[in-house]
Amino acid sequence: MHKRTDIESREDAWLAPYAMRSRESWGRQFPENDHDGRTAFQRDRDRVIHCEAFRKLEYKTQVFVIFESDYYRTRLTHTIEVAQLARTIGRNLGLNEDLIEAVALAHDLGHSPFGHAGEELLDARLRSVGIGGFNHNQRSFEIVTRFEKRYPDFHGLNLTAEVLVGILKHESLYDRIGDPAVLEDQSFALKLRSCPCSLEAEVVDKADWLAYLNHDVDDGLTSGCITVEDLNVSALWREAVGRLRKPLPSCADPVFKYQVVKELIDMQVKDLLSATNERIAAQDIKSAADLARAGKGLVDFSERMKADRGELQKILNERVYHHWRVERMTSKAKRILNRLFDVYLDNPRQLPYDIYDRRRSYSNQDLHGVICNYLASMTDRAALDEYKRLFEPYEKV
Repeated sequence: MHKRTDIESREDAWLAPYAMRSRESWGRQFPENDHDGRTAFQRDRDRVIHCEAFRKLEYKTQVFVIFESDYYRTRLTHTIEVAQLARTIGRNLGLNEDLIEAVALAHDLGHSPFGHAGEELLDARLRSVGIGGFNHNQRSFEIVTRFEKRYPDFHGLNLTAEVLVGILKHESLYDRIGDPAVLEDQSFALKLRSCPCSLEAEVVDKADWLAYLNHDVDDGLTSGCITVEDLNVSALWREAVGRLRKPLPSCADPVFKYQVVKELIDMQVKDLLSATNERIAAQDIKSAADLARAGKGLVDFSERMKADRGELQKILNERVYHHWRVERMTSKAKRILNRLFDVYLDNPRQLPYDIYDRRRSYSNQDLHGVICNYLASMTDRAALDEYKRLFEPYEKV
């Protein structure tokens, strides 16, 4: 049986000098004894996988709302794809894969139902009463530090500081700039925000970008919201088609889509690794101190790849995310959440006992925060079922 200390010793031999070592972790908010057979980051990964918020990702929207089909990606499948891509990149760079996996699996825990449409609605409702707004990174942080209740000595999962920093500083194409004042434990969050972001967390950010772009191409083609003719405008798409090892008789062949998306991912991963290694060498990064001096931005694509990705992203923005079918889905989702918000606000005693404390006096802002957290915790399916219970069959969305 391999002990934790054996694994930690192997990290010294396996990992690059600038990678995060498990034994050098900054620790947890609430001190715990080390585990005999698992490192600190392995325990973090396991805690995330077993938490309630992670299970709910199965029924939360990525782009296409869950009632459209069971084929399209959900938050859970997206999260798994991000973790897989991030581990591949991290292994090549000599980074700590356990830390990468823990951050990747936790990075989307805070998303609301119905994807970004749900976030936009909740954000607007909070801002209407002077609260900083809805930010899924902050909510992910609150889930793992406050809302998950699995241990007798503390709320949350008590993850290591490195994972929490990766969650708080996660960046994606859709992130909003949040107000730290909305966090329950502002002093702890602000302390973490001042900590440097590990290369492992940077890898997760870029893996998220990779997954978004390429798998939305896949889902967009499957849905019919975008065509091969639309994508031929993209230089990146044309290059990926040109790299196919065996010409296919027709672009209508389903194998064609999978092969081109595979080539897209492969091209971008190779570019990311090459450009990142060049930056590490150019800045002579050999230790954690060198990383802190260099700041964030070492893990990134080349300038040419950024431009090519931007061109492809623009096509998706125009043809997929604003397709009439997607617009119809997002409008319907916003109506559902808005009506639910109003009905709870009108009579909060309809909320479960563990959500709304009947013995407490709530300010208007506090009540909006409670309702927002309750709705954000729902899956698409739960929100739809709640709507049916409260409004149907008397009226339709």
